[in-house]
Amino acid sequence: MIDIDTKKVIQIVTDIAKQELLPRFAKVTHELKHDGSIVTEADVITQQRLSEQLFRNWPDTVLLGEEMSTEEQTTTLSSDKPVWCLDPLDGTSNFAAGIPYFAVSLALIFNEKVVLGLVYDPIRDECFYAQDKTDSDVVAYLNSMPLYRKDNDVSLNQSIAIIDFKRLTNELASRIVTERPVASQRNFGASALDWCWLAAGRSHVYLHGSQNLWDYAAGNFIFRTTDGIASTLDGEEVYVKTLQKRSAVAAINPNLFTEWSNWLGISG
Repeated sequence: MIDIDTKKVIQIVTDIAKQELLPRFAKVTHELKHDGSIVTEADVITQQRLSEQLFRNWPDTVLLGEEMSTEEQTTTLSSDKPVWCLDPLDGTSNFAAGIPYFAVSLALIFNEKVVLGLVYDPIRDECFYAQDKTDSDVVAYLNSMPLYRKDNDVSLNQSIAIIDFKRLTNELASRIVTERPVASQRNFGASALDWCWLAAGRSHVYLHGSQNLWDYAAGNFIFRTTDGIASTLDGEEVYVKTLQKRSAVAAINPNLFTEWSNWLGISG
């Protein structure tokens, strides 16, 4: 197991986020990338500074960042070294528009597994994190306080759902709107933070049609550490060490996940 000082990682991420993201919040212009998503100066400089600091402290690692070319990402992900998987600004559209819901997402992948996940929300100064160590059980934290599974008896029709309609099929999106299987629905616009809010019990079920590795690697790891249940729409594990996009279905406890996945028609 690679020796990583979690407190040091947290300090690096939180310091750089406060220095580079907060002063630019709602004050930067943006450009369109080839896939139609937007990028700002804040994305680029935050990735650059985090990459420098992580390599300086752990020179035997490599970094895969959202703001790299696909060729660079592919080469990095195939490395035999531990791979930092970074989204320097998850929720860039929110950030540029002045909507206070965005985060830095960082995961460490080693031997095909995520062994550390960290998602930092600089607006609320909330740091969600978990680390897989061989000598102890994995525990997720929010600002040093443990996060535990919410074992309430909420049913699907009583639940608050985070659903990204944009990336669902028209048929599934229409069915959700028509049949209304949940009590209420939200879409906040930052996948990594969505996973962490789910882990913290701020919502009950989740649905997203297409996420990149850097969108879900850290948040999904933190969520699963709280004993939350998740799969793809095809009933597979969400996390795979690949650049191919993955769908995500999740719920805060097994009974609710069964009810949600049954409604969606997922066979596990």
